[in-house]
Amino acid sequence: MTEAFDGDWLDLREPYDAAARNAELASALAAALPARPRILDLGAGTGSLLRWLGHFFGRAQAWTLVDADPALVERAFDTIADRADGVGWTVTQPNRRTLLVHAPGGAWRVEALLADLAEAPENLPLDSVDAVVSTALCDLVSRDWVERMADACARHRLPFYSALNVTGRERFMPPHPADALVMRGFRRDQRRDKGFGGVALGPEAPRAIAEAFAGRGFSVHRGPSDWIVDRRSRLFAQEIATGHGAAAFAWERRGAAAIEDWIEARRAQAADGLLSVRIGHQDVLALPPAG
Repeated sequence: MTEAFDGDWLDLREPYDAAARNAELASALAAALPARPRILDLGAGTGSLLRWLGHFFGRAQAWTLVDADPALVERAFDTIADRADGVGWTVTQPNRRTLLVHAPGGAWRVEALLADLAEAPENLPLDSVDAVVSTALCDLVSRDWVERMADACARHRLPFYSALNVTGRERFMPPHPADALVMRGFRRDQRRDKGFGGVALGPEAPRAIAEAFAGRGFSVHRGPSDWIVDRRSRLFAQEIATGHGAAAFAWERRGAAAIEDWIEARRAQAADGLLSVRIGHQDVLALPPAG
């Protein structure tokens, strides 16, 4: 079974994702697409990538949100509609599976596809889209998964955009004596099998994507997209620290007491507005060769 995510966590991280994503690569993708692009969003969750990337297209567009969790898909539709209504855009729903957001540059058509991404790309409608996109997905998948996706995108001549891949660079400030222990356990957890047919790429994801697509003639562009969490972001900093500590605890049992102390200290620092965090990410855009 592939990794699953909680909708509340996805909502909490959305503004930090939006601030981190590399706008230069998003603009390059937008420029490479046709007049009315059709986008396949893998592991779409609550639709945060659509809400950010759609503005870079600035024109009529069609999205297919792919996720294995029907509750997240339903939440995505509700959130997209609520956010559009909040800025004064009209939203209509011609049927239960389709949402139309009437944006100033043209309508955004949103549909959903329930699918297990472990089986991708064979279960994806790649012959009817213009680009494949994702957020925080490719560090969960295996190298074989990326190779298969690169093969499929090459056959269909599709751009591939992968945002917010971890790089393995994390910094919590102020320092703590157990930082190295926690980071070691966390990196071990990043490389466990997460249901995509082998060991997860973790911090190797940006390089693995670049190698796979460059090897098939794509031009590959990479750009930084770090989470920068300042001391005012108390709740988010707490959640990041808790997640890192819990992941490390599963792999560093001998250091359990030190990790528990680290979690407690970090949560207290965050609550007092004393903790800042930087989590390294990198966005990758692969564009098919011209012709």
